Amino acid sequence: MTKRKPTITAQHCTASQVELTLHVEADILDFQGHFPQHPLLPGVTQIDWAIYYGHKLLNTYPHFAGMEVIKFQEPILPGSNITLTLEWFADKQKLHFAYTSTKGTHSSGRIKLDTNV
Repeated sequence: MTKRKPTITAQHCTASQVELTLHVEADILDFQGHFPQHPLLPGVTQIDWAIYYGHKLLNTYPHFAGMEVIKFQEPILPGSNITLTLEWFADKQKLHFAYTSTKGTHSSGRIKLDTNV
């Protein structure tokens, strides 16, 4: 089996917010080929995880419709322990996300989601 998601080590959810503590193992498929000598978690994977966990845990709309104010500030490396914070604003159809750790903010932004493709 191919590993695509990190291990959730802690989780706190409310109706519109979720905070996940994640252990990002080195054997996650997305590290392969994304700089073989210095692997880092691709930005597209970070967006994918935010959408996936938003839909799964906050029942967000299922379809990607755009992004706003996306910032990638600190690489997420294999073996990292990070916190993913998600907040769903249904009235605006936007999912706000931030990946943080003791190193600071790794990435953040807003993802527009819709009910239609």
